Amino acid sequence: AFLLKAVAENSSVTEFILEGLTNHQELQIPLFFLFLGFYVVTVVGILSLITLTGLNSHLHTPTYFFLYNLSFIDFCYSTVITPKMLMSFVSTKNVISYAGCMTQLFFFTFFAVSESFILSAMAYDCYVTICNPPVYTATMSPQVCLPILLGVYVMGFARAMAHTACMGRLTFCANNLVDHFRCDILPHLERSCTSTYVNEPVVFVVVGIDIGVPTATIFISYGRSKAFSTCGSHIIAVSLFFGSGAFMYLKPSSLLPMNLGKVSSLFYTIVVPILNPLIYSLRNKDIKIAMKKTLSKKSFS
Repeated sequence: AFLLKAVAENSSVTEFILEGLTNHQELQIPLFFLFLGFYVVTVVGILSLITLTGLNSHLHTPTYFFLYNLSFIDFCYSTVITPKMLMSFVSTKNVISYAGCMTQLFFFTFFAVSESFILSAMAYDCYVTICNPPVYTATMSPQVCLPILLGVYVMGFARAMAHTACMGRLTFCANNLVDHFRCDILPHLERSCTSTYVNEPVVFVVVGIDIGVPTATIFISYGRSKAFSTCGSHIIAVSLFFGSGAFMYLKPSSLLPMNLGKVSSLFYTIVVPILNPLIYSLRNKDIKIAMKKTLSKKSFS
């Protein structure tokens, strides 16, 4: 709260107008229902996965402990972005307060970074499962998994604080129209009337680490465990998440038109959260067994 108050006091702008995904009026309603459908499927899939994992004791393992947290992150991550984006399709003027914008930016960054590092933890878990099954229980004990999870959320919090604080040093002037469907770093840098010489290197370096380190961990873990053939769909989702993020943040803004940036953002904000529950439920024998047991219990009762 103190950070958001300090940020708000440093700007002459009290609100932003989010331009949305497109200016074509004839596309607004079809896109609203399309993304509403995506959001409903995402929420139902994620909550079903969380419920199954919680209710079935045979899923109380390190693998599903991380999957449970990935599902929670995806749910929060999607909820931070999608409802506000849906409003842009049905509102004549999609306004968000300065404090609300910085809050959305903070939580978006927190959950996005947390997701990147929990995917790394899941890849390491996969590596230990396949390559060192005799020592799996000891290697992935609760005394190991809990600090890993804590580290995931600490990294997310630290990055969110860094980006929000850097945004707070900027002053935004009269033009408060942001060419995006959400509050994001790069579109707001374009609206700053003070120098962004600190923000741009911070974005490049921090995002480079947050994408590079997890990507290397994931592909090394899957490569050493020879899991590419069995985890192909997961690799596709991971590649979409990190690839679209790198395309958005690791290129000079002058080389990336904002329309392409908005399309790129859709992949890691909308597509990946809807893919994860599908990948981990439809292609997972343990989840299918848990679903059958849960449904049979309900039918019996």
